[in-house]
Amino acid sequence: MKFTQQKIDGLFLINPNPYEDERGVFHRSYCEEELRSIGIDFSVKQGNISENFKKYTLRGFHYQKSPSKESKIISCLSGSIFNVVIDLRAGSDTIYHSVSINISAKMKQSILIPAGCANAFLTTKDDTLVHYYMSDYFSNDTYSGIRYDDPMFSIEWPHSPVVISDKDLNFPNYLRN
Repeated sequence: MKFTQQKIDGLFLINPNPYEDERGVFHRSYCEEELRSIGIDFSVKQGNISENFKKYTLRGFHYQKSPSKESKIISCLSGSIFNVVIDLRAGSDTIYHSVSINISAKMKQSILIPAGCANAFLTTKDDTLVHYYMSDYFSNDTYSGIRYDDPMFSIEWPHSPVVISDKDLNFPNYLRN
């Protein structure tokens, strides 16, 4: 696996080292040892799957507040997504910065999102399947969200959402502490 640091500290694009033969392709999607080799302590506590039937389905922005230390590894197993990460970590050099990354099943890439960052994605194809490894258990007590179109962050989505939950649509704008 190859880890490419992005413009937010702790945010990595993960490229696999695929092995291909007449049967198809094999690649690793998670390796605790390889993460530790770059200084990341990530133990899987949960695995989640998001099935998205329609192109331009938006999910997020979601995050876990302290004391949760929930990091995520997101992979697109079918279809494609436009993923956005916002750094909300107090004291971070990149607080309130965002990074957008396109990933798809075809590219076989994953995204490692550090704890304290909000995440959202917009599907860019019908029938998009997204898999998450989570480093902490979900907790309603620390769960929070931000409106996808919060003017504070000025995210340039490639398309307006066609499908979005009432919950995601009704998240408040972020309030700086």
